[in-house]
Amino acid sequence: MRLARVAVIWAAVAAAVTVPIVLAATSNLLSYRGAVYNLASFAGIAALSLVLLQPLLIGGYLPGFAGPAGRRAHLWIGGALVAAIVIHVGGLWIASPPDMIDALLFMSPTLFSPFGVIAMWAIFATALLAAFRPRLRLTPRPWRITHLSLAVVIVIGSVVHGLLIEGTMETMSKLALCVLVVAAAAKVMGDRVWRKRVLSRGESTSNPF
Repeated sequence: MRLARVAVIWAAVAAAVTVPIVLAATSNLLSYRGAVYNLASFAGIAALSLVLLQPLLIGGYLPGFAGPAGRRAHLWIGGALVAAIVIHVGGLWIASPPDMIDALLFMSPTLFSPFGVIAMWAIFATALLAAFRPRLRLTPRPWRITHLSLAVVIVIGSVVHGLLIEGTMETMSKLALCVLVVAAAAKVMGDRVWRKRVLSRGESTSNPF
C-alpha cells in the first residue's frame, strides 16, 4: 500500500510538471517564432513547474525528500529556478530588446509583464539571501519571515504572469499547474501556522506561569 501511495504521488507530480511542457510543444505558435524566443518560452514554463516543486520539497511532502534531503533538494531546485529565469529573460531580451527594456522599467503595455518582473526580482532576492545568509548572520526567525514573504510574492507573481499570457501553453494544463502551485504554497504556510499554534498551546499548558 505504501509503495502504491508513493508511486501515485510521484506520478501526479511528474504529470503536473511535464504535461504543460509536452502540450506546449504542440502549439502552432512555435512555427511562427524563432528558436531563441521558443527556448525562452519553454524556460518560463519550466520555471513555473519548478515553483511547484519548491513548497513540496520544503514541506516534506515528496516521498524520499523529507527533512535534510528535502532542504538540500530545495536549494538545488532554487538554483535551477534562477537558471531558468535567466534563460527566459535572456532569450526574450535577444528576441526583442525594446520589449524587455519596457518590461524591466515597468513601462510595458502588457498587463502580465509587471507580475513577471516582480516575481523575477523576488526569486533573485531569495537566491542572494540564501547564498549570503551565513555572512548576514540571519537567525531562523527573520530568515523564515523574509523567505516566506518573498515566496508569497514569487507564487502570486508567477501565477498571475502565467495566467495572463496567451502563448504556447495549453489553457487547461496551465490553469491546473497554477492552481497546484497556489495550493502547494498554501498547504505549506497553513501547516506551519498550525504547528506554531499547537506548539504555543503546548507551552502555555505545560508552563502556565
